[in-house]
Amino acid sequence: MTHLPSPPPQPPENALVDFVKKTPWLSLSAALATGYVLGRIAASVTGQGHAGHEKVVHLPGWAGQADLERGSIFFVGTATTIISYGGLSILTDPNFLHAGDHAHLGYGITSARRTDPAIEVEQLPPLDLCLLSHMHGDHWDHIAAAHLRKDLPIVTTRHAAASLRKQGFYNPQSLDTWQSIVITKGEVWLRITAMPGTHGPGPLGALLPPVMGSMLEWGSGDEPPRFRLYISGDTLVGKHLHGIPRRFPNVDLAMLHLGGTQLFGILLTMDAKQGLQAIRIIQPRAVLPIHYNDYTVFKSPVEDFLHAVEASGLDVDLHYLRHGESFTFRVPTPITSS
Repeated sequence: MTHLPSPPPQPPENALVDFVKKTPWLSLSAALATGYVLGRIAASVTGQGHAGHEKVVHLPGWAGQADLERGSIFFVGTATTIISYGGLSILTDPNFLHAGDHAHLGYGITSARRTDPAIEVEQLPPLDLCLLSHMHGDHWDHIAAAHLRKDLPIVTTRHAAASLRKQGFYNPQSLDTWQSIVITKGEVWLRITAMPGTHGPGPLGALLPPVMGSMLEWGSGDEPPRFRLYISGDTLVGKHLHGIPRRFPNVDLAMLHLGGTQLFGILLTMDAKQGLQAIRIIQPRAVLPIHYNDYTVFKSPVEDFLHAVEASGLDVDLHYLRHGESFTFRVPTPITSS
């Protein structure tokens, strides 16, 4: 039987943490005021983001006769999946805490996990890269930090990349909103573009870790993309999402982070209602919900989302995975002109 390492000892709570726990509403009010100021400063400095220079990373190895007509997504739990397509194996938001363990969410706040991951970190297949939406304890934990290889390419935000370097990972690839990176392995290529996202409403978003969604597009040689996958990350629905379908129409599959995460009654990730709104905005052909039912801060059961989609009459293929189940998708062979 494999024994996972114990979490590192936590330092004793300081006065600020104790104050936050005893007076959450007063502390939240102060945080909102601070967040408003920081948000205004950030908006004046960074604007709305830009495409930037496209990075290229060449992976060692050869994809050979990679199967581009079929791929799979294995659901580990929370937002952790293993995407296998085109000879590439991609791990998303690695979270291997067990039921009863606590994920650290910042400001002395934690949330208990209700479920176990479908597999242990030692059971992961050989990985080509990792995709990390943001740095929160239910998306990147001490188990991932201890066991993933330090040279693994990790595509993520600037904020998370800086944290990863401090943990000894020397190959993080940071992206700004709308910026892309191209991963190649033999003739197969994968373009990952950072999508806009916000983890909290209004000024509160400035106090939470920056989050990105991702658009993944696969192809081979000089051909256009064969398959387009959108992963929302821990975002709320808002105007920031409306630019996605203009830049990336014809999304084949959307993996939506749901759960309706709430802290002090404030919604921080999409619930069933917002998930339905996201489908209407992104207009994917198929939807796969993830990031649900795993933590005590998740207040919107995935069943509510499933019922809402079915009742909506939307023309979308809805797929649901339990922990340890896989979804296999098929990609039509592109038609070539003679």
